[in-house]
Amino acid sequence: MNLDELKAALAPRLGAHAAFDGWGEAALAMAAGELGVPADRARLAFPGGAAEMIDAWFDWVDKAMLTAFPPEKIAAMKIRDRIRNLLLFRLQTLAPYREALRRALAILAMPRNAPNGAALAWRSADRIWRLAGDTATDFNHYSKRLILIGVYGSTTMVFLDDASDDLADTRVFLDRRIEDVMRFEKTKARWKGAAGQHFSPSRFLGRLRYPAI
Repeated sequence: MNLDELKAALAPRLGAHAAFDGWGEAALAMAAGELGVPADRARLAFPGGAAEMIDAWFDWVDKAMLTAFPPEKIAAMKIRDRIRNLLLFRLQTLAPYREALRRALAILAMPRNAPNGAALAWRSADRIWRLAGDTATDFNHYSKRLILIGVYGSTTMVFLDDASDDLADTRVFLDRRIEDVMRFEKTKARWKGAAGQHFSPSRFLGRLRYPAI
């Protein structure tokens, strides 16, 4: 394997070890051992250290989401269900590695890593919206992604401490956020009463405002 291929092979294995050993050389060495790769070579695949390891791990989650939702599956869903199911898939994928996620978010929250953390959040939000069928190129392109980062962030905070069966508390929280914004959009459309301003589910995230993580 070249280094890019090695990075891709290591990425899905990192979370299980980072939960116990943190996002450092110990976790990387354990993941490399599963592939029969020397730890020194594995380090060459992540010259950026912990931040680059987290980047690869999140990229793996993104790509797993893309694989799990082919176009024909997405096309059969309403826009509300597309976003909901994509977010839930990501959280279910991360559920076995919640401690690794908690550690990763703490690292990305450090001032020196904040730009990288923002870039990773944007990348995931952009992939989610593109997979959901969004083709906006105007201001909505940016507002949808920024707001989705907040939605995902606030839901992730609930998810990290969710001890309920099948992430029941997380599901309720996410559904409540979606319902709130849909209700707001309906009220807004009635208030304006102008032609072309009827409620559109495709804009259901467009007014949701929650702080990003």
